[in-house]
Amino acid sequence: MAKKQPTTSSKNIVTVTNLVKTYDDRNVVDGISFEVKQGEIFGILGPNGAGKTTTLEMIEALRPIDGGKAILAGIDVAKDPEAVKAVVGVQPQSPAFQDKTKLTELIELFSAAYGEKVHPLEFLRDVQLEDKANSFVEQLSGGQKQRFSIAAALVHNPQVFFLDEPTTGLDPQARRNLWDLIREVRDKGVTVIMTTHYMDEAELLCDRVAVMDAGKIIALDSPKALIKDLLTKGFSKPQVVQQANLEDVFIDLTGKELRD
Repeated sequence: MAKKQPTTSSKNIVTVTNLVKTYDDRNVVDGISFEVKQGEIFGILGPNGAGKTTTLEMIEALRPIDGGKAILAGIDVAKDPEAVKAVVGVQPQSPAFQDKTKLTELIELFSAAYGEKVHPLEFLRDVQLEDKANSFVEQLSGGQKQRFSIAAALVHNPQVFFLDEPTTGLDPQARRNLWDLIREVRDKGVTVIMTTHYMDEAELLCDRVAVMDAGKIIALDSPKALIKDLLTKGFSKPQVVQQANLEDVFIDLTGKELRD
């Protein structure tokens, strides 16, 4: 896939209107509306139980929509879920793969499911796993599994890529490597929608973020704009001027290379 320069279009590739998901007479997603622009990295933030993962799963056509509408790449998700699945890539919180199957074979299986024929080593090279081509998934580290799941989700050149808390449990090297990989996916022209509990991750990666709580979106803007709004309200905290943090020290001492 040819690399493109990262550009955020004014065109919306995802439009969500009054989206609702109900369980036991309670709206866990409660009438939310937002748009995602083509070519941006869009984050959904919120505490546990806010409705983030459920929102993603409805837009991905993995969970029925109980109310409202989601349009993705011009497709009505509720009316044509199979068409949606053909144009999205999904990396779930806990990806699972067939045991005792080489990484190259898994890439071939995934691409065949979409009617595509790819060169597995090219996809593995993109995620720094070429040297693990003949390994099984169960032999990979946590960071390697996350990178492989990204490769597997991109075999059909999706228009929109969903990641649900992609760096949870990773060490600092693997986490920063995954940030670079997410940017590279965006730079290839793929719109990225992600959830995360790490605010530094959202601030560094996301063009815009929606903050959810109790099933509702309570704020939506760029990280810089949201921070500026907070400061204009008079918010302040003790300031320590320093150019690095403990994670930077850790990376400097142990190196940036992956320890897979």
